[in-house]
Amino acid sequence: MKALLLETIHPLAVDLLTEAGFDIESRSGALDEDELIEALPGTHLLGIRSKTEVTRRVLESAPELEAIGAFCIGTNQIDLAAAAERGVVAFNAPFSNTRSVVELATAEIITMARRLTEKDTALHHGIWDKQASGSHEIRGRRLGIVGYGNIGSQLSVVAEALGMQVFFYDTADKLAMGNAKRCSSLGELLDIAEVVTLHVDGRAGNAGFFGPEQFARMRARSLFLNLSRGFVVDYDALAEQLRSGHIAGAAVDVFPDEPKKRGDAFSSPLQKIPNVILTPHIGGSTEEAQEDIGRFVATKLRDFVQNGTTTLSVNLPSLALPQRPGDRRLVLFHVNTPGVLAQVNRVFADNGVNIEGQVLNTLGHNGYVVTDVAELPDAVPARLRSMPETIKLRVI
Repeated sequence: MKALLLETIHPLAVDLLTEAGFDIESRSGALDEDELIEALPGTHLLGIRSKTEVTRRVLESAPELEAIGAFCIGTNQIDLAAAAERGVVAFNAPFSNTRSVVELATAEIITMARRLTEKDTALHHGIWDKQASGSHEIRGRRLGIVGYGNIGSQLSVVAEALGMQVFFYDTADKLAMGNAKRCSSLGELLDIAEVVTLHVDGRAGNAGFFGPEQFARMRARSLFLNLSRGFVVDYDALAEQLRSGHIAGAAVDVFPDEPKKRGDAFSSPLQKIPNVILTPHIGGSTEEAQEDIGRFVATKLRDFVQNGTTTLSVNLPSLALPQRPGDRRLVLFHVNTPGVLAQVNRVFADNGVNIEGQVLNTLGHNGYVVTDVAELPDAVPARLRSMPETIKLRVI
C-alpha cells in the first residue's frame, strides 16, 4: 500500500509506516486542490498538516484512499462528511502538542507584559533603554481564556501556578481547573480580563468571531493572543486598536492566509507595530510535540489498515476488536439504517460461515461493523459489496 505524506511529517511517522510495509512518498510543502488530485492516484493513506485542504472534489478523485491522518490538532482542512460518505477514516492528534502551545502562550504573555521585543530591538540597534515604565509582572493579573478545551484548560493551570487570576468562557459546560472562574458570556470575560487569549476550534461558525466590537470592549491597555485559527480574528481591527493604544500588545501565531511552504512571502496588517509578536504557526512546532504527533497519528493509520481499528477517529464510528490468529477480518462501512447487521449475518449464514467475533458501532448516518471468520468463501465479499447500504468493504 502507498502512503503520501505532505508538509514535512516527522521522520518517526515515516519509520513506523515503512516498518508496517507501506511505500512512502514524502513531500515538504502543501499541495493545492489540483496538485493533490494529481498526486493521489494509487494512494491508500494521506498524511497532512494544517495547510493542505482535502475537499470533496479531492476525495471524489481518490477511490483507493482508505484513511487520512491530520498530523496536527485541527481537522477543518478536511471535508469530514465527504470522507465519511466514502468510508475514508480520518485521525488527528488532539493532545500531542497541547503542552507546546501552552508554553508558547505563557512565554508570549510574559514577553508582552515586560515589552521584551522592544527592549531587544533597541539593543540590536545600539540603544540602551533601561527603564521600568510599561513593564509589568503577570502575577496577580487577570487572564481571560476563550475556549476551555485541552489547551485552554492546561494554560489555566500553568497561569494560575504563575500567580495569575484565571477566568474562562466556553460555549460548552466545562469543569473549571483549580481556582479558575467561569464567565457566563464573552462580554463578561472581556470586561474582566487584562489578558485575553483565544483557544477556539476551527469550525466554520467561528469565522470572524473576534472583531471590532470585541476589541473595543476589552479593557484599556490589555493584551491579546490568538494561537487558535487565523480566520476567527479581524486583524485589521486589531491593528487599529494597537495603533490607538487601546490594546497594549498582541501575540499572533495563526493567520487567515498562510504561505504553503518555508520561505514564501508573508504579509499582515500587524507587521511593524510595536509590542506585537508574530510567529509562523509554530504553536505546536516543537521537536517533542512533532515526534509525539508523528507516533500517535502514524500508529492510528497503521492499526486501521492492519486490523480495522478506528479508535479516536474524528469522522467515523470508533471501535476496536481484538483479532484472533488465523481469522479473516471483514470491515464494512455502511449507511446506518435498520436491519443492516441482520443482512450481513444472513450473508454469512447462507454461505455456512460461522462468526468468530463481531462488533458494530454507528455515528450519525454511518455505521461500521467488524467481523472475524475462520473461513471466507469468495461469494461472501461479493454479496456484501452488492448490498445497497454498503459504502466500502475491506477484507484483512
